[in-house]
Amino acid sequence: MTKTDTSRPQSVLPTPSHTVGPFYGYALPFPGGGDIAPVGHPSAITLRGYVYDGEGNPLPDAFVELWGPDPDGNVPQADGSMRRDPATGGHLGRNGVEFTGWGRVQTDADGHWYARTLRPGARGRSAPYISVCVFARGLLVHLFTRIYLPGDEAARAADPLLSQLDEERRGTLIAADEGRGTYRFDIRLQGEGETVFLEFR
Repeated sequence: MTKTDTSRPQSVLPTPSHTVGPFYGYALPFPGGGDIAPVGHPSAITLRGYVYDGEGNPLPDAFVELWGPDPDGNVPQADGSMRRDPATGGHLGRNGVEFTGWGRVQTDADGHWYARTLRPGARGRSAPYISVCVFARGLLVHLFTRIYLPGDEAARAADPLLSQLDEERRGTLIAADEGRGTYRFDIRLQGEGETVFLEFR
């Protein structure tokens, strides 16, 4: 019988009571998950950022899902990543032509994520935004938030959600313009600068 050295945490294997799941590494990432806009689309923008835990450490194994309307504010109906080969039933993924409005990306080893999409159009009374769902270790329930883009100041001032928040909290929902159609949106799960998360009932 081999005796386990329990004097150091690094040498003890986790047991079910020590782990918090579920774990998302298998089957959920798929090729082109962040290619929401068709490749080469002239109006494509890039969203990028980091997912941080409560201590400010980047999370290398989080998932970020994005949903957004097209530039006219319409919700896309394209099959996107769910397309299947009618002959074999195999996974075909995106066709590279249609705008799907939905994507899922995993953070890399540095906690960084990015996706290419189209700037969303307004729907109803809200300023244009992209819906976000975050899955990460330690979260028993996924989190919802929004990304608002710079340039929609008048619409943001009248937005029902943003108008309820003070300036500092409101700022956690607005991406930073990095130029050349690239916007940075960091997600802080808790602690200082925590992103505003939404609860749906």
